[in-house]
Amino acid sequence: MESLTSRMQGVQSPIIPVVGELIKNSPGTISLGQGVVHYNPPPEALEFLSKFLAEPTNNLYKSVEGIPLLLTALAGKLQAFNGIEINEQNCIVVTAGSNMGFMNAILAITNPGDEIILNTPYYFNHEMAIAIAGCRVVLVATDENYQLRKDAIAQAITPKTRAVVTISPNNPTGVVYSEAALHQVNQICETRGIYHISDEAYEYFTYNGVKHVSPAAFGSSQHTISLFSLSKAYGFASWRIGYMVIPKHLFIAIKKVQDTILICPPVISQYAALGALQAKAEYLESNIGALAQPAVGIAQVRQLVLDSLNRLKYLCSISPANGAFYFFLKINTQMDAFELVKKLIQQHKVAVIPGTTFGMDNGCYLRVAYGALQKETAKEGIERLVQGLETIVGS
Repeated sequence: MESLTSRMQGVQSPIIPVVGELIKNSPGTISLGQGVVHYNPPPEALEFLSKFLAEPTNNLYKSVEGIPLLLTALAGKLQAFNGIEINEQNCIVVTAGSNMGFMNAILAITNPGDEIILNTPYYFNHEMAIAIAGCRVVLVATDENYQLRKDAIAQAITPKTRAVVTISPNNPTGVVYSEAALHQVNQICETRGIYHISDEAYEYFTYNGVKHVSPAAFGSSQHTISLFSLSKAYGFASWRIGYMVIPKHLFIAIKKVQDTILICPPVISQYAALGALQAKAEYLESNIGALAQPAVGIAQVRQLVLDSLNRLKYLCSISPANGAFYFFLKINTQMDAFELVKKLIQQHKVAVIPGTTFGMDNGCYLRVAYGALQKETAKEGIERLVQGLETIVGS
């Protein structure tokens, strides 16, 4: 059995556990690596757990697509925040996180050997899911500011292309795509008869007056697949609740996938999600900051991190990033990105993620995540990063 091979050998290994092991072996390291938030779910999420416990039948399987109460609440949120109307042409499917939504979508719309277009740098779990499905990733480079290149996307489409994937606000770069750019890509997909998969896990994390745009709001429900998550904005990482808005004609296929893998989303987590959606607006405003209160929460940490990183302009390129909680640095060095990451952890006790895991192997890139840290810890972590890069690369 030692010689056993499978499709999984062609799938990259997740980077987060690898970096996590390096951190474990270097006690005291501050992580600017994993993309999570530092705050907890709203109290309303925990209060709704009693409603779950009060109903004995909640211990049984529930609907594959999610419990009706949560589907109704999500429809209201989508209409109010995203401008997406749930009607006879589309529907919502609750998933165990938006990564599962992406896997559902790929399995539902492809056959082995089909192609999916990813814009680089890509989110590594997207690339992994496509490989697991036996499909081929087609990479299209973004421009020097990590913005979409619509002409390059159009040129990359072949008879085997099934979808174009966009992530806005973006992981790993933190950029936000304009409404015009997303509309252009969406129209290309409609014209060419393929799907537009829009990953919007960071929809609430926008700064400097920039607003999030959902492509499904363009009246494009027949070819747009939208992915959302509670993991980030609501501190729900381990609760595993995301959701999809899909064309109604994909519903049966996606139910087959989800029933096979999951049967139904964890019902207790769905109740918690239902509670989270009842949280007052102040919950997001105080924790994220973003538009209403830019001097609090993650928005404040973001500015602190940016101020420190700007001292490194002679060592790296820092592109504008008005979303998510990432900065993506291009370091002026010939050093391998993973070797640089190891040195930063072992010698300077600060961790970041190498750009190679996001498909950027034509230079030395690092993703810096700041959502998981309180202001004081973030300040210390980013100072260690700045000093580490100055010592390792600048000397």
